[in-house]
Amino acid sequence: MIELHAFDDPRAQSGALAKAVRDALQASLAASGAAPASGAGRATLAVSGGTSPRPFLETLAHETLDWGRIDVTLVDDRWVPETDSASNARLLRETLLQHAASQARFHPLVDTSQALDAHIAALNGDAARALPNVAVLGMGEDGHTASIFADAPEWDVAITTAERFVAVHPGAAPHARVSWSLSALKQIDRLFLLIAGPRKLDVLNAAAAAPQKNAISKLANDKGVRLDVYWCAN
Repeated sequence: MIELHAFDDPRAQSGALAKAVRDALQASLAASGAAPASGAGRATLAVSGGTSPRPFLETLAHETLDWGRIDVTLVDDRWVPETDSASNARLLRETLLQHAASQARFHPLVDTSQALDAHIAALNGDAARALPNVAVLGMGEDGHTASIFADAPEWDVAITTAERFVAVHPGAAPHARVSWSLSALKQIDRLFLLIAGPRKLDVLNAAAAAPQKNAISKLANDKGVRLDVYWCAN
């Protein structure tokens, strides 16, 4: 199910999404019902990288929240060192992990000191890697979300595996990727999608109207998934 929240102003879009994510994380913390001293009573937020989420991430960093009980990770990241300008982890450190949100605990997805396949196996074997309670997705004009690209040789694995993490080598985008799998995304309690412009809304509507070979269509046509879409016309 898709719930569309439409905005004409990017600042209003970022502000509204930041408040919605804050409220969703507060609800997750309240539902955990455990004292922080026990090592429980935490919530996990996964966010997307790229250029589009930057204003939202900077806005969310100022929201009042018990950030010391929040674990932050990424929906996906490029297989590059964190010093690389293409690194989503670098983007997060520069935007979200500032101000009030600097108290959050960050879990990067990439460690280029080891081989990609070995790293994916380690992620999938790490019981401490909690499934996010809340995730903010992005979407490309090809309908990919996270790094689940239809033109990647790992497409079939990424949409069918029960594992949480997959390696992806997009055909038309640079860099290998680490991504949460489609099955993992479907299990997240609160899914938000941040997009802008008429073209991306058209892509989303087409993906929801009939099954297509792209990740956003797989999510939009799953009756067990609710996707809160924050769209800005500009």
